[in-house]
Amino acid sequence: MTIEYATEPKLSAEEFRAILVASTLAERRPVEDLDRLDKMLQHADLIVTARDAGRLIGISRAVTDFSYCCYLSDLAVDVQYQRRGIGKRLIEETHRLAGDSTTLILVAAPAAETYYPRIGMKHLPSCWSFPRQR
Repeated sequence: MTIEYATEPKLSAEEFRAILVASTLAERRPVEDLDRLDKMLQHADLIVTARDAGRLIGISRAVTDFSYCCYLSDLAVDVQYQRRGIGKRLIEETHRLAGDSTTLILVAAPAAETYYPRIGMKHLPSCWSFPRQR
């Protein structure tokens, strides 16, 4: 298995939806709304993908200023490919592309909270948000 990692700023909403579903992240994303998924992709600063023989098996979608901070909004790996280091590599590639002067930040899905400390990420004890209106 040779996984290819690349930036794909023109990834389609259909492929994005498919990897969200294959990874279980669809439970917390608007996968029924292709227009919204397309906007999420269009306005992201970094879209890093992992492909196995052309098949999309992982994605990292981030918003960054390339100088100080990078918010990794979506990290999704097909459940058939999890526990092979793909998620960690997607995070590393995203952070590398955002720049070594950035702090990479993400909000963990409840089922993934134990994953991030294992790959060396530090837990930040406080976070606040205004919830989405729709």
